[in-house]
Amino acid sequence: MYNKTVLSNGIRIVTEEMPGVRSVAFGVWIGTGSHYEDASEAGISHLIEHLLFKGTQKRTAKEIAEAIESVGGQLNAFTSKEYTCYYARVLDEHLPLAIDVLADMFFSSLFTPEDIEREKRVVQEEIRMYEDSPDEIIHDIFAQTIWDGHPLGRPVIGTRDSVAALSREKIISFYQKYYRPANLVLALAGNIKHERAVSLLEPLFAQGTPGEAVEYSTTPPQPRAVFKHFYKPLEQVQLCMGVPALSQKDERIYALQILNSLLGGGASSRLFQKIREERALVYSIYSYYTAFRDTGLFVIYAATSPDNFDDVLELSWQEIRRIAEDGISPEELTRSKEQIKGSILLASENVIHRMHRLGKSDLIYNRLITTEEILEKVFRVNRTEIQELAQELLDPGRFTATVLGNLDVERISLPWAKEF
Repeated sequence: MYNKTVLSNGIRIVTEEMPGVRSVAFGVWIGTGSHYEDASEAGISHLIEHLLFKGTQKRTAKEIAEAIESVGGQLNAFTSKEYTCYYARVLDEHLPLAIDVLADMFFSSLFTPEDIEREKRVVQEEIRMYEDSPDEIIHDIFAQTIWDGHPLGRPVIGTRDSVAALSREKIISFYQKYYRPANLVLALAGNIKHERAVSLLEPLFAQGTPGEAVEYSTTPPQPRAVFKHFYKPLEQVQLCMGVPALSQKDERIYALQILNSLLGGGASSRLFQKIREERALVYSIYSYYTAFRDTGLFVIYAATSPDNFDDVLELSWQEIRRIAEDGISPEELTRSKEQIKGSILLASENVIHRMHRLGKSDLIYNRLITTEEILEKVFRVNRTEIQELAQELLDPGRFTATVLGNLDVERISLPWAKEF
């Protein structure tokens, strides 16, 4: 059962009771991320996420960690391009403690100069670790290439230089701008009744004036259809190729889910079967899509040896064009819909997943997009809609590709360039 209450200061409380479990997941969702940073603020949302764990007026960093771990719970956070979430999962009897800890972090973090400088060094080490993971960093390189100069093209974590340059004044200013009631959703899922959740949350979170909702002044990025190679002495070549895709509110997102599932969404997908299982040219190959407020991305990733790169690129392109030109079979459509259904319903048994869906949905749509609504729209999609979407999105003139590794790019012939 889904319920929603808006506090007097504008904070939204959304809950979903799951009587068959003993735990509760509680998340504090803030509508900000790297999309809303200018160049001088790159990485600031992620740094603030770190700093909220560093101590408050009544708890040290160690005491924050001990409070939740001492009752067997989990305390964590993440920053994305458009939202930040701090969350805990505890037994239902310990929910008051989890709420108190997260409210304390949200309202009373100290942001001391010493903590800021120390945490900058921690984040810089995180960046170094990330830079040493080619299968992860290639995705940021791709975004930087297709959205050059736009905030969506910058990594959420920032760069070593941008993080080092962040001042305490800039950090506090950003925190005060975005960490305000009108920009906040409190999401709970698990063994909790809505009335009890409100009674626990209101005394701690109903502080502050409502204020105005944050106005997002970003403009949609202007994508570039280019090919870029970044040299790194690696055994494998990392490839990302893709196109600008759909925004969060585009109703065709359900057709895109099916298209993604068919093309590279698992071990039964066309790319995996053709390029790994039949030809043994890769270990890892998949596709994914990501949607934002005003745009999105559809991406194919593969890692292969330099000797196999040409074949992987050509075969990937053949599968892309085959869907756009020939469409899909009724059997593929049915299988993909059932795959999506199973994935969604199995994930829904997890309280953290349910809490994520509640918080994210209310931030984006100001309401819950239910599992039933999602599945109804997925199962309504027909083969013609998928082929039309593939023809529009996967047009040869829209493709960008980035390659990381030791590759002789002079000999590379882009298969989509042949179609101009």
